[in-house]
Amino acid sequence: MTDSDSTDAEEPSTAAGLAARRGEETKVYQPAEDSGLLADAAEEFARGRTLEVGTGSGWVAEQTAPHVSKMIAADVNPHACQQARERGIDTVRTNLLDAFADGSFETVLFNPPYLPTDPENEWDDWMEQALSGGESGRELIEPFLADLGRVLAPGGQALLLVSSLAGYEEVETLARDAGFVPEEVRQESYPFETLSILRLTRFTLCGKPSAGQIE
Repeated sequence: MTDSDSTDAEEPSTAAGLAARRGEETKVYQPAEDSGLLADAAEEFARGRTLEVGTGSGWVAEQTAPHVSKMIAADVNPHACQQARERGIDTVRTNLLDAFADGSFETVLFNPPYLPTDPENEWDDWMEQALSGGESGRELIEPFLADLGRVLAPGGQALLLVSSLAGYEEVETLARDAGFVPEEVRQESYPFETLSILRLTRFTLCGKPSAGQIE
């Protein structure tokens, strides 16, 4: 990590702080403390063939790459894809997991857009897509979790960043409904939000994946 990366990773990701970044960077989300938290968890838990969804600048993928056998990044934003490639990361332009085959990855990382946003106040630009989680803050988390099991190899896992702004308990419920066991492996609190990393593994019954929990 360079000194400039370290400084970037410490910038605030509160709603006000992120909105202020529009004056500095209007096309690609740059590293903030949510990025640092995900990278720290990935260094410990990521393994095998690894995908980062919504890579933005590619900073998290770059930090994770030395710890895994293969690192791939994805983003719907072409400017983000370019920045990630400039960091030496193989990058695919796609929406969420759409471009990837079944069972492709041992680990999937995702720092989703999570700021709850009134549709009347949204800006139609790339930074908006990087920040806005829709009215609930979970607009992209829901389809991600619904498709995650498809791209994971047997025994695979995901590391998902969750902000209290998007509803921690609601995201846990979505994960369980999708057949995952959520485990909080990182947490940091700030004046306006708490950030957590959920490690998601498949719920198993008698050694086989299950679609849900035992009631």
